[in-house]
Amino acid sequence: MKRLLVLTRHGQSAFNSKNLFTGWRDPELTARGVAEAQAAGRQLKRAGLSFDVAFTSELVRAQHTCALMLDVMGLATIPVVRDVALNERDYGDLAGLDKDEARMRWGDAQVHQWRRSYDVRPPGGESLKDTAARVLPFYIAAILPRVMRGERVLVAAHGNSLRALVMVLDRLDSEAVADLEIRTGVPLVYRLAADTTVTEKSVLPPDEAGG
Repeated sequence: MKRLLVLTRHGQSAFNSKNLFTGWRDPELTARGVAEAQAAGRQLKRAGLSFDVAFTSELVRAQHTCALMLDVMGLATIPVVRDVALNERDYGDLAGLDKDEARMRWGDAQVHQWRRSYDVRPPGGESLKDTAARVLPFYIAAILPRVMRGERVLVAAHGNSLRALVMVLDRLDSEAVADLEIRTGVPLVYRLAADTTVTEKSVLPPDEAGG
């Protein structure tokens, strides 16, 4: 039994393109983001992969990415489960602010700590630890059982909700996860063993050709 789990961060959003903190704000994909999502679908199809079910968040950039990927793969009719547990980390008071302006206001070190540390919250927002506290129970209860039954599962979500998952799958500690960057539109392909640990991981390269 090949227990397939693929994680993909949404394509570039309008806030990404403007260097803004996004969090639970709900911007759409840019043209580049649409292209990234379609390219991810092509790469998965070329790799001979298919899916039985997809999971995504309650935010439109992840939902649109998921739909574009599945459409390219000819899988537009498979079930798609949307849940707030997979939403991006809530950046609280930083949401909508320019990242460079935030650095000027609070300093590079403080903004870096808010963005990359495991357990430091931005004002009014969530830490990565807080994000993991909602993502991981949902993964264990809703996603993992389907993978273990042999269903092929796609998760289209966000940089920090996926960092929380990858931290567990790749067995990273709180220091190592600070350096983890998940690129937009680049699928992470996992195969799981019978004990739910990872037996194989691959990162599909970006489809630079766009076709």
